[in-house]
Amino acid sequence: QVRLVESGGGSVQPGGSLRLSCAASGMVFFSVYAMGWYRQAPGKQRELVASITTGGTTKYADSVKDRFTISRVNAKNTVYLQMNSLKAEDTAVYYCNAYRKDGIIFDYWGQGTQVTVSS
Repeated sequence: QVRLVESGGGSVQPGGSLRLSCAASGMVFFSVYAMGWYRQAPGKQRELVASITTGGTTKYADSVKDRFTISRVNAKNTVYLQMNSLKAEDTAVYYCNAYRKDGIIFDYWGQGTQVTVSS
């Protein structure tokens, strides 16, 4: 059974930093999954924040470019999201996603971790 567990969320002041981690278990090969971080603020739709392909290519939402960095360590079955210069509008529940398409679609989600940016 595949499981994604996020950690590292919390409360921080504007301008601060947090590092989210997502540890995957139950996968035969973590490296074949594209990984992503999504977030959902109250009253808003879930949106893609950052993604990283199996080859390491990254993509970011315009709102977080130059502030957030996604990375993965396949040997640890873990994906990270380094968040710097945090703003109040970054407040949301952040979700980890693992995706693979191989004839059928494999699409897994973590339970989410709360990030609150407030003075």
